[in-house]
Amino acid sequence: FTSCKGLSPTTVMSTKVAIVTGSNKGIGFAIVRSLCKQFQGDVYLTSRDVDRGQEAIESLASEGLKPLFHQLDINDLDSIKTAAAFFKGKYGGVDILINNAGIAFKGMADTAPFGTQAEVTLKTNFFATKDMLTHFMPLIKAGGRVVNVSSFVGSRTLSNCSQELQQRFRSDDITEDELAVLMQRFVDAAKKGEHKQDGWPDTAYGVSKTGLTTLSMILARRLSKERPNDGILLNACCPGWVRTDMAGPKAPKSPDEGAVTPVYLALLPAEAAEPHGKFVSEKEVQPW
Repeated sequence: FTSCKGLSPTTVMSTKVAIVTGSNKGIGFAIVRSLCKQFQGDVYLTSRDVDRGQEAIESLASEGLKPLFHQLDINDLDSIKTAAAFFKGKYGGVDILINNAGIAFKGMADTAPFGTQAEVTLKTNFFATKDMLTHFMPLIKAGGRVVNVSSFVGSRTLSNCSQELQQRFRSDDITEDELAVLMQRFVDAAKKGEHKQDGWPDTAYGVSKTGLTTLSMILARRLSKERPNDGILLNACCPGWVRTDMAGPKAPKSPDEGAVTPVYLALLPAEAAEPHGKFVSEKEVQPW
């Protein structure tokens, strides 16, 4: 951002900004609520559906909070690019990005073939989140924070993969391209009903989150190499088992409790050097 020429007088380059994907309900909504109370800057609630997003904004406004709204469907590359251009133009970049948008099939209750579940789940939870990061990482300002909402299911899934896969997911030299090939390999094998022979466990959600946590580690290493003095911290986290439409009513945590670790990572103090490139649960770095 070498020049600010041509920017309208309405630009608020000095205002800090936080973005939460998939935040019209559930954990994302609770993250927005918490950031509105704690973050000194503009907080954007985003959702695919504009009406649902506006309803969520009004709900928080009734609590005296003032989030802003931007449409964002992470499965739509044009939507990602439009949002990225908006935040670059209005704020000159992004201070906090929380990739929360994700989906899960209802396990045994869902009759969709496993190959379909694998394709659809990885499309959103891994590939679309990767697209978000591709377009938003260049916008992250010095001192910025990036939080990818993953899951402990991803860690459990990792330990149920073949030794060959575990070795790659844990290696320090795996690249984003290699990881994407592995994720696609799982989808292709699942569609043929051959994922178990290929070393994968029976959980599309788990594999998608194994991929997202691994991607977080790859991107953190890249940040350390390419922007070593910018103090940006990027982590993956598990919010816990939270009562949401996705996890159901029996989960032990409320959405506000689920928001605690993602918000903690988003608001790590300016002087913090860690955690970075880690998987964090209950505010503690977990083994990978």
